Amino acid sequence: MDPSLYARLRAIADELPVTPPVWAVEIGAEGIVMMMSPVKRHELITFRLGRQLNDQLARTRPGVIAHSGPEIESVPLGRMRRPDLVVLPEAVLEEEDAFVDPADVLLVAEVVSASNPDNDYTQKTRDYPAMGIPLYLIVDPRTGTLSVLSDPGPGPGPDGQPRYRARHDHVFGDHVPVGPWTVDTTGFLTY
Repeated sequence: MDPSLYARLRAIADELPVTPPVWAVEIGAEGIVMMMSPVKRHELITFRLGRQLNDQLARTRPGVIAHSGPEIESVPLGRMRRPDLVVLPEAVLEEEDAFVDPADVLLVAEVVSASNPDNDYTQKTRDYPAMGIPLYLIVDPRTGTLSVLSDPGPGPGPDGQPRYRARHDHVFGDHVPVGPWTVDTTGFLTY
């Protein structure tokens, strides 16, 4: 994205009201995306996923947390995303910058919404590997499935756009390996 276009979109996004029913604003290749407030089961999955990861992180990676909320910004790519869950060093949240640098992110997780699944499956599968984020977990309560995407790198074809070169699909009820962690999905509910 042209840097001047991204700067204009960023200024507009900063001025947009984020009040119900709008929950968050993102900037993707298609422009500004206004995300609606998530439903209760979406939030429950995000909470349960975060709790499991935080329990494991406390033992295996002290100082690293799973947290809901911070926005990730890549000015060179012209992207600003707000994943449902981010795994990153807790110290990053102490910084004065408003946004998280993608280089600090170990994992992003998205719980697919019924109203806009294409954002998680298409746009973000382009944006997150381009940002260099090593792991992307897609949890889809509509179908009761999960996909773990990893190994970001240049894609095939003449454009060579970054993509995740590995994908592993699972169903709710599985114990899912996500990088060095394991997610028990038996408590995840569909909608």
